[in-house]
Amino acid sequence: MSSDATPAPSAPGDPAPTRRAPAGAAVLREDVTEAIRAAVFEELAAVGFARMSIEGIARRAGVGKTAVYRRWKSKLALVLDLITAVAAEGAPAPDTGSLHGDVRALLEVAAAALSHPVASQVVPDLLVEAARHPEIADAVRGALLDGRQGVAARIVRAAAERGELPEDADPDRALDLVLGPLYWRLAVVRTPVPDGYLDDLARSAIAALTA
Repeated sequence: MSSDATPAPSAPGDPAPTRRAPAGAAVLREDVTEAIRAAVFEELAAVGFARMSIEGIARRAGVGKTAVYRRWKSKLALVLDLITAVAAEGAPAPDTGSLHGDVRALLEVAAAALSHPVASQVVPDLLVEAARHPEIADAVRGALLDGRQGVAARIVRAAAERGELPEDADPDRALDLVLGPLYWRLAVVRTPVPDGYLDDLARSAIAALTA
């Protein structure tokens, strides 16, 4: 079978069929691909990368194993592709007009992501697997770090242009001060964020950056 769905043959007298893909070419339905990707997130959250299997993903997606293998040669390739896709959808840098507003908005987005029931299970598991698989380490770094570094650089640059930060302010230090405590609380200690915490954290990070 070379596609996710095989069209029915034409009956005698029917109009000429539209041109098909060359024989043997895989025609991959996007809805099936998206169902598999969603199933991977759910399977990662449920059993973790080590216990995750193509069979479990296929069962959760409601497709056959062949549909998965047509798209990815292994579960590692599947997870790497998924991480890369998530990284490509990174949120734009906030532009509120003030350093406090930008830092507070960044914290809000990060807190929502880290508090998501699926992400809160998947991210720590992938970080553990990154120690065993260099490919996962590179992909996780791209998804979790590279995009955030770009956001931090734009926030710091805008604040410097407004005179809120010195010209030589370090974006990496800003990222550590802003997101480090939040990640520790939500992903490592797994303590809920109380009311007012993000405001306090934004003020503390800015105070450290401007000291």
